[in-house]
Amino acid sequence: MLCLIKIRHMQPVNKYIVVREIVEEHKTDSGLLLSSQDVDTYRYKKGLVLKVGNNVEAINENDSIYYDKAAGHKILLQDEPLTIIQERDVVVVL
Repeated sequence: MLCLIKIRHMQPVNKYIVVREIVEEHKTDSGLLLSSQDVDTYRYKKGLVLKVGNNVEAINENDSIYYDKAAGHKILLQDEPLTIIQERDVVVVL
């Protein structure tokens, strides 16, 4: 509960976005589960937008997105790992 309160009161600036990574189970068409090493070769990660900066235009809070995994920086807020990216690092809004 404390973490949610801190996230609600946190406000990114400019074009920055706070994202919580969504960990997905990846299967091939034949039903085989891919290992985490296989998944790590993907360039993009799926995430949930928690907060957007005041100059972000095309992305809203609670959007599911795919973003460049090489972009941004990790932070730890109340033991929850979050990623800070810029709007330009988002490649798909679901």
